[in-house]
Amino acid sequence: MDASTGQEKWKFQTGGEHRYVGKHLHHLEPAAEPMPDPWDFFLSSPSVWNGAVYFGSSDGNVYALDAASGALRWKMQTGDVVHSCPAIADGILYIGSWDTYLYAPEAQTGKEQWRFKTGDDPEIHNHVGIQSSPSVMDGVVYFGSRDSFAYAVDAATGKQLWKFSTDGSWVNNSIAVHDGKAYFGTSIPGIMHAVDAKTGKVVFDLPTGTPVFASIALAGDMLYMGNFGGKLTAIDLKTQKPAWVFDTDGAEQNASAMTNADGSIKFERVFTSPKPFYDDMVLVVHKLFTMGTILSSPVVVGHTLYFGSTDGNLYALE
Repeated sequence: MDASTGQEKWKFQTGGEHRYVGKHLHHLEPAAEPMPDPWDFFLSSPSVWNGAVYFGSSDGNVYALDAASGALRWKMQTGDVVHSCPAIADGILYIGSWDTYLYAPEAQTGKEQWRFKTGDDPEIHNHVGIQSSPSVMDGVVYFGSRDSFAYAVDAATGKQLWKFSTDGSWVNNSIAVHDGKAYFGTSIPGIMHAVDAKTGKVVFDLPTGTPVFASIALAGDMLYMGNFGGKLTAIDLKTQKPAWVFDTDGAEQNASAMTNADGSIKFERVFTSPKPFYDDMVLVVHKLFTMGTILSSPVVVGHTLYFGSTDGNLYALE
């Protein structure tokens, strides 16, 4: 669309967008029923480079379109839905698929250079799939996976440099790299990890209380991170401690009923059944959203920080 007027310039039709689907998903019942994943919140945002628009689709394709006309330049088929956002560096595009692979095609032609496999979970499809969007820094691709690892691989070859175990917790957000450190959040129990970017060794950890799905923003010596409990936390990277915490309207109104004093989720209040059906899990997600969950990644422009929340508000903070 024209940015100044909002007038449509072109549109392109994919094969259709939907959530990741699996049978017996997360141990949910009924086991034989294909279930759209209620924790799959994001679609692939486009990246623009050298006159082309790149993005992934739930139809399993990665697309490259002419930025001026919307004409298809190329598409590459993966084995499942693609909700990761593409990163481009030195003419190579990097993007993850729910089929367990991180792909590296040439941005100009779509010709695959290499692919890197992450973990699989064929029974309940819980620890599988790349929702995380890759980051590229100094010839290294950093990304997370729902297989409960964060990865660093060589950008030219796809060779693994290190992987970091989160002890069963998903890494759905992008890994932010700054000053020799890689930062990312996890799902349950919710931890912000800072690791050495070259080795993957822990530098420091901070509990987040509730899961972190949104990507982290860095500006100056500050790190900004939103979580499921509707809290936006600013962390001073010099002291490695929180500088301040902002609660969304939803958090102020509803978080106390669903979280403990340390910010962790009261699972006995949220999960009402020890062996939930699919509809129970969908209800759990909606309950959590009433806390003003922050799924949107913060953006810092000048001295203002912007983010959105499931309480329906767009926030601007100093």
